[in-house]
Amino acid sequence: MTSDPKPEAEAAVELMKAMTRLRARLRTESALGDLRWTWSQLTTLHRIVEEGPVTASDLAQAEHVRRQSMAETLTALRTGGLITTSKDPGDGRKTLIHATSEGRTLIETIPAARVSWLGGAIEAHLRADERETLLAAAAIMNRIADRDG
Repeated sequence: MTSDPKPEAEAAVELMKAMTRLRARLRTESALGDLRWTWSQLTTLHRIVEEGPVTASDLAQAEHVRRQSMAETLTALRTGGLITTSKDPGDGRKTLIHATSEGRTLIETIPAARVSWLGGAIEAHLRADERETLLAAAAIMNRIADRDG
């Protein structure tokens, strides 16, 4: 005798599948040259642009990754000329990460193409009530992502 999966487990599986598919689709909606950057690199760069200057430890915590993983991401961004570093004037032991003008330009262009495609798809294929549901779901997903434990 098999038991039905718990609703929360089923929701988790379906949500992960949908996010994976949407993420892959959004990646294809970028200019060909922009495809060299991974999703984690772009989200980290976006956070640096929006919140910068910031420490690597703060980025790792905000992005929910290990410090070692964040160090690898930052190395790729630095090598690509998208970020620079400086000493924290308030605490010389800390290093602050800043976006370069190239990094800022990249963050301005990639989301624009993706937002254009996704906004058009939402407008063309969803009813007004579905759009409201999607907006509420996005807020819920962000709340889940920001929970500790």
